[in-house]
This record gives sequence, structure tokens and C-alpha cells, in this order.
Amino acid sequence: MSEKKIRWGILSTAKIAIRSVIPAIQQSRNGVVAAIASRDAQKSRDVAQSFGIAHAFDSYQALLESPDVDAVYIPLPNSMHMEWTIRAAQHGKHILCEKPFALNASQVDEMIAAAKQHRVLLMEAFMYRFHPQFTRVRELIAEGLIGDVRAIRSAFCFFLNRPGDIRRNKELGGGAMMDIGCYCVNMSRLIANAEPISVQANILFGEESQVDEMLAAVMLFPNDVLAVFDSSFRTDYREWLQIQGTDGRIDIPRPIKPMNNPADIILSRGEKADALFSPTTYTVPAANHYTLMAEHFAAAILNGTPLRYPAELDRNNLRVIDALYESGQSGRAIEL
Repeated sequence: MSEKKIRWGILSTAKIAIRSVIPAIQQSRNGVVAAIASRDAQKSRDVAQSFGIAHAFDSYQALLESPDVDAVYIPLPNSMHMEWTIRAAQHGKHILCEKPFALNASQVDEMIAAAKQHRVLLMEAFMYRFHPQFTRVRELIAEGLIGDVRAIRSAFCFFLNRPGDIRRNKELGGGAMMDIGCYCVNMSRLIANAEPISVQANILFGEESQVDEMLAAVMLFPNDVLAVFDSSFRTDYREWLQIQGTDGRIDIPRPIKPMNNPADIILSRGEKADALFSPTTYTVPAANHYTLMAEHFAAAILNGTPLRYPAELDRNNLRVIDALYESGQSGRAIEL
């Protein structure tokens, strides 16, 4: 570790790394991007030169063997998450793995076991959780401003028809659930502060892609809390979260990607069904949630502080997704 800064290695030159995560780590207070790897040697050199990264490798294995790397960020295709997480753990590297953690919950179990065996930290990269917007939403709920939570509604959709896109590739772990529906599952679990009792889903699979391209799901949580969401590659862009309670509701227009703009949280309250709601808008200052996530992970490594979202918690996200796929294919509700 260099001057109390974590030296990051990036496994892949994926767009999410180049556009969001590398700049975020470079802006962080306790991290530096020290290395990048690609199976295309020229590409890794080009990205390294563009960002001023000291080391460029032509294989992921070479980066893992480098003594100049403390932690890795893995934005590889979903089907490669388990393999390279385990390899990174075996080389003593802490791991921030892009969502979804893996292809299923059993793979995550193997990843967690490897991290524990080699005494490294492991966390899934759901960046939205670190934005002050989401923190404020949970505070408003805890303050009782909407009463008891009864319903959670969310959506994450965009139109995707590009041939060859890995998100339309079944072998690589593609599909709307894995790419964007996983956010809705994660948000619902965190807002409910519990795990679902049962789930049910209707899923439309692409004839050509063979992946789920459109889905709608219902999750039943303890205390009669219902969560519903839809995710799609067949509709226009939509990103939305609503939390409805006994005394009011909270609407978040951009819960996942507020980016570097101020974020609005709209609180509506009314005493009777026919009463006019008086909305109050809370504007949260702009923040880079990727940077906040990287700083949190680096601080846990440097200071030995607990991860806010341990791998065991995120393992349950895949457990729910596994059940939703089972429901979509069987046509019945699945108890958890």
C-alpha cells in the first residue's frame, strides 16, 4: 500500500471501467489506479496512457501477479466473475466485483469461501447505495414520515437491440434481470430491510438472444410488504423508485444513476384518501457514487472497518434472482 492509498488494478477495459470507475478511483482520497489489464495488449496500453496508469498488462493473470496491486475491480462479463474473483483472492487481492456478483447464488458461495480463506475483502459494486440520495431516503423512512412501508415499486428499462452486445448473450450471463433488474431486487431488499418470503415473475425471452428481454415481478416480504418491479430491453429508458407507506409516499425519479447532478426526493403526505397531497422536494447535492463506493472499500482495507454491504448480504440478491428465474420458467410462485 502506497502512502495509505490502495493501489487498484482494473481487470478489463470495459466501458463501465473507462467511463465511470477509473475516473472515480482517481478522484478518491484513498486510492490510485496502478494497473490495468486486457487480453488486447494495445488496448491496455492505450487506456493506461490515456489515464496516466503506471502499469499495463496483456493478461488478467499478469496483473494479479503484480506486487504493485492491492485490490482489483472486476467489470468482466458476468460469466467470468466467479473465476477471476477466486483467482484474485488466491493472489491476496481484495475484490470489488461488478454486479451481478455471479451467475447464481452457489457461485457466490464459492467466491465468499475463497475470500475468507485468503483473508481478503469482497464486495459487489452496487454503486447507487453509496449516494447521499439513498442514505436520505432511508433516513426519511426511519423518521416515520410515510408511516409503515407497505409497497415498493421500481423500474429500470432501456431499449437494447444491438447485435453482439454481451447483455444479449446467454453464455456470458446476459439478460435484463442480470443487467438491470438486479438493481430493483437490491433496492427492494434494502428498503424492506428483509429478505422476500416468496417471489413470482413473468418473463419474456428473446427468440434470437435466448435471454430474458422483458420481465415483471412481485416479491412478498415479511410484515405484508409487497415489492413489484419491471425491467426491460424492449422499452424506452425508465428508472424509478416509489415507496408507499401508511401515511404517505416517497418518489425518487433517478434512484440508480443520479450521476453528478443534484438528486430530488419527493415526499407526499395526506391524511385522507381524497385529501390533496402536499409534496415536499428534498434536493440532495451532487455526488459521485462510484467515488464514494471506492473510498468506502479502500477505507475498509486500510482501517479494518466493516464493509457496509458484506458479500454475504449481496449473496442473497442472487438467491432472489435464482428464484425469480425459476418462477418465470415454471409459471408459479417460489417460496424462499
